[in-house]
Amino acid sequence: MKYGKVHIESIGYELAPVVITSAELETRLEPLYRALRFAPGQLQALTGIRERRWWEPGYPLSRGAIAAGKKALSVGIDPRDIGVLIYAGVCREQFEPATACRVAAGLGIGGNAAIFDLSNACLGVLNGILEVANRIELGQVRAGLVVSCESAREINDIMIARMLEERNMEHFAASLATLTGGSGAVAVLLTDGSHSPSARRRLLGGMTQAAPEHHGLCLWGVTQNGKGEFSQTMSTDAVNVMNYGVELGRRTWAAFLPEVGWRADDVDRVVCHQVGSAHQSAILKTLGIPPDKDFTTYEFLGNMGTVSLPLTAALAEEREVLLPGDRVGLLGIGSGLNCLMLGVEW
Repeated sequence: MKYGKVHIESIGYELAPVVITSAELETRLEPLYRALRFAPGQLQALTGIRERRWWEPGYPLSRGAIAAGKKALSVGIDPRDIGVLIYAGVCREQFEPATACRVAAGLGIGGNAAIFDLSNACLGVLNGILEVANRIELGQVRAGLVVSCESAREINDIMIARMLEERNMEHFAASLATLTGGSGAVAVLLTDGSHSPSARRRLLGGMTQAAPEHHGLCLWGVTQNGKGEFSQTMSTDAVNVMNYGVELGRRTWAAFLPEVGWRADDVDRVVCHQVGSAHQSAILKTLGIPPDKDFTTYEFLGNMGTVSLPLTAALAEEREVLLPGDRVGLLGIGSGLNCLMLGVEW
């Protein structure tokens, strides 16, 4: 896929206020660690994550998405000019209506705008970007907004309680990825470039590849306990998610570069989905990308699902890691397995 009229006008974000260290989570897991004879520090050693953030209990997802959306629109775009609003988070407030509707009301977006939710694990925001980009390229809209808000507090509390009940290595291994989760909100504003004289962050194109035969490796949902009661649960085969995910990334990278007209050496910077240190090292090595071209936030924000990659890109720009004119690869992967890479001339 290629684009000639699409620009990332701005990225707004909202950081959750409650900082939770890996040491704090391990303190809660102390009975499990004692049973398995684990030494403290395993969580950070295995993931590279020293802390992550949570919302306050009961914080509405739409509130975070609205806050991020207002920041994205503060560049001078009238909400009435938004032709499409997509909420793309894994976490949603209700089965219906779409969480996007509450966000749109909070932002003053309505009228002729298309308003809907989109879900595709950690790729949701990148998929949303493509949905908006297609409408802009076809001339259907001049501007669109993709928003998301993710919350890790609830599933972490549930899984920690379950780990303390089970107290075995098998359950701990399947639950470890849950403890990497962080919380945050993001909003990506895309336009046809007519709203800004600089016309920066031009979306050149992208490539998507899939390996749906691995759909069972990472699961998060609601299950029934056989007594008519439902509860959240999450399990991840972390080793195979990484192995098959890295292979899918290699295949996508090989197709992505010629699609956007780049060679590997042309890429100035990359921003990857923030999983943890092992995944980062494996994917960069496989793709032949020098580590100094990457920018990470997982160390202090954890894995915020759909929010991680765009929020990391926003922080990279704030810290002048992404500069005007840089060729930037946004490299996303999500359970399913799906991989999506976008090329942006920053």
